Amino acid sequence: MIPKNKCKWAKPVLNVSLPFFITIGLFTFFTSCKKDSGTPECGYVNYSIYTTEPTFINLNAIGGWTYIGGGCKGIVVYRRTQDEFLAYERTCTYDPDNNCPGVTVDGNNINMTDTCCGSQYQIFDGNVTKGPSSRPLQQYRTSFDGSVLQVFN
Repeated sequence: MIPKNKCKWAKPVLNVSLPFFITIGLFTFFTSCKKDSGTPECGYVNYSIYTTEPTFINLNAIGGWTYIGGGCKGIVVYRRTQDEFLAYERTCTYDPDNNCPGVTVDGNNINMTDTCCGSQYQIFDGNVTKGPSSRPLQQYRTSFDGSVLQVFN
């Protein structure tokens, strides 16, 4: 019979468990403090664009773009081909909670820039071209029937 104060299994379990829990705790602490946390959930988006309206004349040409409301900080809509449109959330993925107005399309019509952190994204696919952000912009789904463009999530 083993005396109560000399339990053989208590010490090895404690030796294995304590370092394990310390390692998990430190990992969680350091990884949860990083920025570049992605785009927050911006709610329901269902926007109809009549491309024949004068407000959206820029979308009539391939390479044209416009800003629309919706999402968290607005949406950039870009015409990639005759039948394909892309729509991006204007919230920077590096620091989505910043007070900046959102990414804006540069004068070259190729890049979009967040004026707070300086991150740049390609308008063709939303991918990062210059950090500190390492994640692409959130992309919304689109559907085009020849005259009406739907932007939705």
